[in-house]
Amino acid sequence: MNDDLTKTAPHPVRGLSRCVTAALALAGAAWLARAVWHIRLATAGEPLSGPPDQGDGKHRTLTSLEDSYHLVSALGDVATVLCALAFLAWLLRIRDNARARSGQRPRYAWPWVYAGWVVPIANLWVPRGIVAEAHRAGDPEAPLPRVLNWWWGLWLVGSLSGAGLMYSDSTDAVIARAYTDVVPLLVSDAAVVGAAVTCVLLVRAVADKQERAGGEESRRRAAEPGVVDGATS
Repeated sequence: MNDDLTKTAPHPVRGLSRCVTAALALAGAAWLARAVWHIRLATAGEPLSGPPDQGDGKHRTLTSLEDSYHLVSALGDVATVLCALAFLAWLLRIRDNARARSGQRPRYAWPWVYAGWVVPIANLWVPRGIVAEAHRAGDPEAPLPRVLNWWWGLWLVGSLSGAGLMYSDSTDAVIARAYTDVVPLLVSDAAVVGAAVTCVLLVRAVADKQERAGGEESRRRAAEPGVVDGATS
């Protein structure tokens, strides 16, 4: 995890990439379910008794639809946390692989793998920069995959708008918004689901690039004089 330049071999990334893909699929499905419930709430309309939060610390009894939304929202939060943990592990792996392959100190120190998502202003570009640097390791002029910008744009929209990933209001407040102004919620839901889908494509692109580079490096070493079956004679 440290950033010294001691020569280390890159680690396999294929298995971890599959785990991240599965976690992204789960999170995307959870947010799609949340969107369905937002539509159901908007279609049902607000009960005559008003929103769940009546103000002054008073809450009315939830309807069965509102109760089920609480469950869907909680499951979505769990899926999102699992996805975040898997993605951070993958991001650290590809960053370390890039450092091992290029032999150069990364632009962003390893704490930015985590802090880059939460530090204001920096979180607008640091995570994207880490992925871009990992993709270009050993080949600075390599074109970045177009899906990188699609993923990052959708991530920002889904994180900072509607009831997105950075939204801090209570579930009851989101229910009240679904009754009165559902469109921003659906825009946020669509952006999060789109970010999950494009992130799957991004993970595959970066993993394929690093696996190909690792295979080429292994073949090059095997062809060097005095190297037999990966060991020096």
